[in-house]
Amino acid sequence: MIKKIEEKENAIALRKQGKTYSEILRAIPVAKSTLGIWLKEAKLSKTENQKFTEAKRLASLRGGQAKKKQRVERQNKIFLEAKAKIKALSEYEFFLMGVCLYWAEGTKEKEYRPGSQVAFSNMDLKMIVLFLKWLDKVCKIQKNMIGFEITLHESHRERLNEVRQFWSKVTGFPSNNFSQVYFKRSKIKKTNRKNIGEKYQGVLKIKVRKSSNLVRKIASWSEAIFEEVLKK
Repeated sequence: MIKKIEEKENAIALRKQGKTYSEILRAIPVAKSTLGIWLKEAKLSKTENQKFTEAKRLASLRGGQAKKKQRVERQNKIFLEAKAKIKALSEYEFFLMGVCLYWAEGTKEKEYRPGSQVAFSNMDLKMIVLFLKWLDKVCKIQKNMIGFEITLHESHRERLNEVRQFWSKVTGFPSNNFSQVYFKRSKIKKTNRKNIGEKYQGVLKIKVRKSSNLVRKIASWSEAIFEEVLKK
C-alpha cells in the first residue's frame, strides 16, 4: 500500500514536470488506467497544465525534427544509389534522350497544319538546358536560328525583367532574346498551384527557325523507337 502511495506521488510529480503518460509509465510501471485515475484525482493547476502542454509541444517538435533528419538521410541515400547507376552517356544515348524528350514535350506536325517548326515548351530549367544542348550537339543548330517565347501569368507582370534575366542565365542567351512574352490571365482568384511565388518563372518555349524538316525527322526517329520497343 505504501509503495502504491509513493508511486502515485511520484507519478503526479513527474506530470507536474511536464512528462507525458508514456514517459511516466516507463518510470513507474503501472496500468495506464491506474495512472489516469491518479492524475485525474491530482487536479493539476492551470500553470502545471500549461507546463505540461509546453513540454509536450517541445517533445513533438524534437520528434518532428528527428523524423525530418531521418527522411533527409533516407532521401540522400536513395539519390546517391540511384545516381550511381547512371554511367557516361554515349552520343547515341544522348541522341535518343533528345528524341524522346521532344516526343513528349515538343510540337508535332499535323495534317491540317503542315510545315510546323520545332517548338519545345517547359518550365523545368534542366529540361530546357538539356534540349538546347541536344539542338547544339546532335542537330547542329546555330544559335542565331533559335528564338524564345515566355508565357507568364498576368499576376507576375511586374517581375518580367527578373524572369527574362532568369531564362537568360539558364540558357546562356542574351536577355534581349526574350522579348516575346505572352501573359496568361487567370479567371480563378484562388488557386491550388504551388508555383505562384518568386520561384515561378513562367513557361519557356524554344523555337527553331526554318525547321520543318527537323520536325519530320524527329517524328520519324520517334516512330522508329516505338517500333523497336514493340519488338522487345
